[in-house]
Amino acid sequence: MSALTELLRTPYVVRLLVASQTGRLPMASAPLALLFFAREAHSLALAGLVVGVYTAGMAVSAPILARVVDRWRQPPVLWGSALLSAAGYLLVGVGDHAVAPTMAGAVLAGAGTPPLEACLRALWPGLVRPEAVAAAYSLDIAVQEVIYVTGPLVTLLAVGVAGPSAGLAAAALLQLAGVAVFASTPAVRTWRGVAVDRHWAGPLRASRFVVILLGVVCAGAAIGSLPVVVTGYAENAGNRSLSGWLLAAQAAGALLGGLLYMRARPGGPSRLPLVTAALAAGFVPLLVVPEPALMAVLLAVSGVSLPPVLTAVFLTADRLTPPGTAVEAFAWIITAFTVGSAAGAAVTGSLVADSIRHGFAFAPVAGLLAVAAMSVASFARRPVIV
Repeated sequence: MSALTELLRTPYVVRLLVASQTGRLPMASAPLALLFFAREAHSLALAGLVVGVYTAGMAVSAPILARVVDRWRQPPVLWGSALLSAAGYLLVGVGDHAVAPTMAGAVLAGAGTPPLEACLRALWPGLVRPEAVAAAYSLDIAVQEVIYVTGPLVTLLAVGVAGPSAGLAAAALLQLAGVAVFASTPAVRTWRGVAVDRHWAGPLRASRFVVILLGVVCAGAAIGSLPVVVTGYAENAGNRSLSGWLLAAQAAGALLGGLLYMRARPGGPSRLPLVTAALAAGFVPLLVVPEPALMAVLLAVSGVSLPPVLTAVFLTADRLTPPGTAVEAFAWIITAFTVGSAAGAAVTGSLVADSIRHGFAFAPVAGLLAVAAMSVASFARRPVIV
């Protein structure tokens, strides 16, 4: 029996994967929905800033929510955060494009993002055999790419049917639906964090883990720059909706990369910088700025290495961080990625205003910085816990 078949036959795995993907769809659909909504009345640079504050809100709240989960339970945190996020989307939609409610609503929508991703990854060791945990991470990350294929398309459909505010409503409803199914699953309701003496710094006590987080920030900046520059590219091509299809192509490449990487065994210290270097290299061909058909292919290729990078990061976090900090450690990884994504979106808005090629140049530079950080974390001989 293959690893994939074994995982899918494990009780609750399919239900949790589907519920998690549904609840996390706004991670891909909301940035585009916010971009379209803000772009109706504001410049692309300001619209990129709206996406940036949304992801920044998510980044700030994720470790806080995860620390509460580690010390308590998952369902109350998931429900409370989902309702806060829905209120944020509502505020943006009713704010009549005024800057203050748009920004405030985007922050709330991001800050209330339920920590479904971190919660699910904390469940894997209790759901599957120890030898299957690595494959479970790979499957989780691979399936996550379905979010980035379908999320932009959900936004395009909602906006096409009922206008930009419908994209925001769809994000809120999908998030609530996913949380409802996920939080009601028996494995989630019975999960408890590990009872240990806790240091105030949590997983950040591991110095090499902190360096890895810096690398994740850089990788997130590279990925986060693409929705903004691809939107600018699509507008130059005369069809803004093309951006959703191009971003879906990149996610499709990442989905393929994740499924293929399920066959790989965890590697040694060189694995993390190696797969990060492949990610950085994948952004270089985008500088050609070709016609849309070839651009879709190049974006798909650029996405192939993202799941291997994230899988290697999560496996390394498992090894480096103290016991009882699983959810928070995973949340810090997500936070680092979203901080980078926010910075990438904000910076690239200005670069795209100058030149589309300048916008595409940001990703490979950020990718190289990520390679440097992952190399230091992988090969430096330092104490693991400080």
